[in-house]
Amino acid sequence: MTKLTDGELRLFLDEQDGWKHLGNAIHKEFRFPGFSGAIAFVNRVAELAEAAGHHPDIEIHYNRVVISLSTHDEGGVTEKDVELAESIDAATGTAGG
Repeated sequence: MTKLTDGELRLFLDEQDGWKHLGNAIHKEFRFPGFSGAIAFVNRVAELAEAAGHHPDIEIHYNRVVISLSTHDEGGVTEKDVELAESIDAATGTAGG
């Protein structure tokens, strides 16, 4: 799977709410009422990641979770990252458009 072109990446970012490109990855911060909501979200993301066979970097900061997606073998963002980002948004009701 090859890295997305700048145009393909811009198109994804324009269509999705909250995802940002920084370095070689796309990132999004999610906020929850408390720690248990954040952990429940991380568990949902883990299930999606396992099903996709593609695993994000996850940071947990009490009620905030930052998801970072990159295909390290390709040195940047690929279709695998975009697909997982869209699945995460769909599962949490935060899809853009």
